[in-house]
Amino acid sequence: MDGTGMTDEEIGHLLEKLDLGQKVRLLTGASNWRTHAEPAIGLRSITFSDGPTGVRGEAWDERDTSLVLPSPTALAAAWDGELVAELGGLLASEARRKGVDVLLAPTLNLHRSPLGGRHFECFSEDPLLTGRTGAALIGGVQSGGVAATAKHFVANDAETDRLTVDVRVDEQTLREVYLAPFETAVDAGVWAVMSAYNRVNGVTMAAAPQLAGPLKSEWGFDGPVVSDWGAVRTLLDTARAAQDLAMPGPGGPWADGLRAAVEQGLVPMERIDDKVRRLLRLADRVGALGETPRERRPTARPGAAPATPPRALLRRAVAAGAVLLRNDGELLPLDPARLRSVAVIGAHAAAVRIQGGGSAEVFPASRVSPLDGIRAALAGAAEVTYRAGLPPSALPRPLDPAETDGPCTRDPVSGEPGVLVRLLDEDGAELHAEHRLSGRIVEPARVPGARTVEIRALIRPRREGEWALAVGGWGPISLSVAGRTLLSGTFPLDSDDPTRVHVAPPYRCVRTALAAGEEVEVVARRGLDAGTGIATILAAAPPPGDAATALASAAEAARTADAAVVVVGTTEESESEGRDRETLALPDGQDELVRAVVRANPRTVVILNTGGPVALPWRAEVPALLLAWFPGQEAGDGLADVLFGRAEPGGRLPTTWAAAEEDVPVLRTRPERGQLHYSEGPYIGYRAWLRSGVPPAHWFGHGLGYTSWSYGAMEAPAEVIAGEPFEVRIRLRNTGRRRGREVVQLYLAGPSSDRDPAARRLVGYTAVVADPGEEVVAVVRVDGRATERWSARRHRRESVPGELLLWGGRSAGDLPLSAVITASVPLGRSPGAAAESALR
Repeated sequence: MDGTGMTDEEIGHLLEKLDLGQKVRLLTGASNWRTHAEPAIGLRSITFSDGPTGVRGEAWDERDTSLVLPSPTALAAAWDGELVAELGGLLASEARRKGVDVLLAPTLNLHRSPLGGRHFECFSEDPLLTGRTGAALIGGVQSGGVAATAKHFVANDAETDRLTVDVRVDEQTLREVYLAPFETAVDAGVWAVMSAYNRVNGVTMAAAPQLAGPLKSEWGFDGPVVSDWGAVRTLLDTARAAQDLAMPGPGGPWADGLRAAVEQGLVPMERIDDKVRRLLRLADRVGALGETPRERRPTARPGAAPATPPRALLRRAVAAGAVLLRNDGELLPLDPARLRSVAVIGAHAAAVRIQGGGSAEVFPASRVSPLDGIRAALAGAAEVTYRAGLPPSALPRPLDPAETDGPCTRDPVSGEPGVLVRLLDEDGAELHAEHRLSGRIVEPARVPGARTVEIRALIRPRREGEWALAVGGWGPISLSVAGRTLLSGTFPLDSDDPTRVHVAPPYRCVRTALAAGEEVEVVARRGLDAGTGIATILAAAPPPGDAATALASAAEAARTADAAVVVVGTTEESESEGRDRETLALPDGQDELVRAVVRANPRTVVILNTGGPVALPWRAEVPALLLAWFPGQEAGDGLADVLFGRAEPGGRLPTTWAAAEEDVPVLRTRPERGQLHYSEGPYIGYRAWLRSGVPPAHWFGHGLGYTSWSYGAMEAPAEVIAGEPFEVRIRLRNTGRRRGREVVQLYLAGPSSDRDPAARRLVGYTAVVADPGEEVVAVVRVDGRATERWSARRHRRESVPGELLLWGGRSAGDLPLSAVITASVPLGRSPGAAAESALR
């Protein structure tokens, strides 16, 4: 698609050298993360890795660290394609460092419901913002010769029953909303696309007709369609479809039966050749194909590589995506020169969530908490006091020497912080032993003959009382403390979700009394029964504390400080891959904590550490509210830059936030009888809110900076050609006292908007920067598709003539400027059936 590398003819010559067995072998993975090599044509294996927020590589090993970017919701919140492309270049350099050819990112599914459990890994509720942000990341990643993968194609917008759910959606909605970001990704030249687990209108996506058209035939995608891991579950329907590569391997329906199906005439040979040709094209692009080793082939985007040191770039990205939702009385930015003391409150302030849980998780070499960042920023200027404000969580967490609420943990052999992991044979004899840094062992060493994983640790509790100890895993499990067996049983596998089986298995818990400061040995074992995965976790939780005492201590610290900063957020249990959220409420009494601190000190800043929307019942009581998302490893320093005015909060909301959960117009994520009906049609996100007539707490696109802006005139062409791009110019002035950045947004609708406010939709945006008093002009380019709609009757996109309404402003709910333009259809081009009604 980029016009360089091997020609189709050259790839065809390589294809001719392969017999049927060699071709079929290439179409199923060789291992969990690699494809097969084929020396006959100079093809080495291609290596894949998870990676929306970092590149993990082939191994789940906490000793193999990665840079951790802000979550995709934070990237979309920046509304800054250049920054996202630069971060994509950083991901590419990480991938090269780890020997990775294909990054399984970006995720282009939409925030249909705020209860979606994996929304931190998706960009936004809007197809235009999602598509443009994804395209920028794709350009940055592929600038370094690493393939990006647009996923999960398509309508994989919730986690409940995600392997089997049948999404029922009409053709126009599918085209104009859910497929639109993927079309933008193909336009951007993405090298791979991943098919989703779910069904759409009765057909599993690995066999779906949409893989052939529109993806390949209509849009011209020329790379391979890679399955989500384990999504190819049948043979003939998927092999006959435009699915190209079944991952992982080495087994699976294609590995077991594809050759015979071709020989029996059940699958056309042309299908096989097309699949292999696409795989070879990907191999060529990433430098995995040829008789001699070659460099990866980058796209023509030399400027996308990171221009600043990685940690500085990640720190800048934190501020760029942070959304200032509220700033009454201009409490922010705080002036360090006027502060003598600051109270920092909340468990998330000391143990910030830098990323979401699930398959995309990586292991940072370092992380800066908000508490660390504030202390560093105020060193020598003000006293910083920390209070958790809540008792420690009663839910076990994997043993971690850095965990302040957990026990001190060390390897009983080496004495170093961490644990000892052993692999035992069927008689209990040791086959392998190694020191690990954490009690979460997702992938123990692969040792022939191993039948049991053992995690052994010496723990010294910091608090006396009844501790919860737990083992995560399936099959035969035991747990002993000081030589006494407290748990022994067999726990059969009850899930086929790969994240639950291989990444986050359930805990088997016991409780036991432990004395503070007295070291005891804890030993967890799990049998490696076939088909139950290998992940094993040894976890602990301290005795329950007194909530009233913790809350009172936090309130007192806030009362005696010049300012208070409260950090609250979601947990692994409330927001993670593999399950949808049950509520938008913050867990563990955090709402009460916020209210208590604000009552104690009216100069309180609340920071939200969450991947998606949460309920904010106290929002009107809080003078300053800053949304940090899951901000990546440089969280604390980036947030301190915002708090103390070294950087402006650059973010604008990529999702609409409700005032109350019951107000959300599209909420349900749970299927009924296996089906999830998108009965709302295209009306999701701000369009659903506009249609409902109920105002949200914060509109899509909302976000405050540290200056103010006035909007002047909007200049739009009086007439445009339907289907052709055009430009709109908006004049605005910085009316504040600081240099600032404003994101100018443009929305469009047809004349029916007088009756249906939900007709408007985002069609363009740009950012401007100005000094105090300076006037600037924002030039917003509108793609020609904005004046087209999908005709379900004719199964094609058609131009829409007539009057169109434009609105310009700073959010979906704050649009002070408007204009009317006329779209015309040139002679010879039929407006089609779409002319019968106005644009939605």
